[in-house]
Amino acid sequence: MRRGTNLLAVGGFNQAVILDLIRRAPQGLSRVEIAGATGLSAQTVSNVSRRLIDSGIVLEAGKLNVGPGKPRTLLQLEPTGLYSIGVHLDPTVITYVLLDLAGDVVTDHRAPLPANATPDSIIREMAERIAAILEDSVVPHDRVLGVGIAAPGPVDAALGILLDPPLLDGWTRVPLREALADATGFPVVLEKDVAAAAVAEIWTGGGGERDNFAFFYYGTGIGMGLVIDRDVLRGSSNNAGDMGHIRVAPTGPLCSCGRRGCIGELVVPHRLVAEAVETGIIAEGPPASSVDDDFSRFSDVAADGSAGAIAILDRTAAHIAAAVVVITNLLDVDRVIFGGPFWQRVSARVLPTIAELVNADPALISPHPIEVSDSAIGEDVAAIGAGCLVLDHFLSPRPSALLISE
Repeated sequence: MRRGTNLLAVGGFNQAVILDLIRRAPQGLSRVEIAGATGLSAQTVSNVSRRLIDSGIVLEAGKLNVGPGKPRTLLQLEPTGLYSIGVHLDPTVITYVLLDLAGDVVTDHRAPLPANATPDSIIREMAERIAAILEDSVVPHDRVLGVGIAAPGPVDAALGILLDPPLLDGWTRVPLREALADATGFPVVLEKDVAAAAVAEIWTGGGGERDNFAFFYYGTGIGMGLVIDRDVLRGSSNNAGDMGHIRVAPTGPLCSCGRRGCIGELVVPHRLVAEAVETGIIAEGPPASSVDDDFSRFSDVAADGSAGAIAILDRTAAHIAAAVVVITNLLDVDRVIFGGPFWQRVSARVLPTIAELVNADPALISPHPIEVSDSAIGEDVAAIGAGCLVLDHFLSPRPSALLISE
């Protein structure tokens, strides 16, 4: 828990400290408890609490009897006080979520990414969809903190630019953050999709079990969100998590990097669909079919017991397990969470095999078992994480707030 300060110059930091503490206590906290936890004076806590109540983002919710004396008033977060919007740009589908101040989903929407559409047209469509979501939800614009957008890497986080996502044709050096801000009128935060998914798990996860983990993201592409001591590891250029070139099958297919057997070439949905078509497990889809549609057909066949489809999934599980061992050895995490837009369709077959193979692998050096689980958030995890990033910028206390410039 961060400690506050009683200096007037850092009132904004103190507000973030108190608000973050209240957010983490759904049952409510009294002003006395807040002062004890933060080290702030009773007067500072009272002043900040009053501002938060007057702003409509904290409410007084009942009394707490703690023995003789006056009962203490409990303060709780007012979820409808403020909102954020999360958008996930996947090469196959765009997902939108509206989150309340507690990080809960108010409404969501998914739409296929139009084929051959330009970035400009997609950004206009995003702005129109965001406006429609707010209108349908009757949420005033002045109650929306901003928009978070999760996108495939690599990104230039400082400039808010998509650099050259390998599966998004025509999106080279697109100034997505600025363009979406101009189109919507809201502040925009841009994050790599795998990092956004990890943020969602931190915000919605319970207690210490979410302190150190890796998030295996399974969308049109794959990646790994990394969390150590509840901090998302982003790297020097905010592009950490690209695991696609870990070699797991030296005699496997040729990768775009020039080597063979890279996991990103072996386990992505379009590769599994192509193998299923080549071996006659499923028929080739119509020209207008998407990877999303074709992968659903493949996963349905596997769920119905097709031996060929199950064999593909078992090989996929083995490749993923080999890569997971490399990453858990490197970072010493004890938990790997799996999710993303395509994950749930194959999880029932793949996840138990991954768990068994990881913990039986002689290359695993961890002294403790690796816990493997599905994300409880669902396929909207990256969009929810993007929305949580906006909330995090508002709710979480940051030491940088203590720096005062002339």
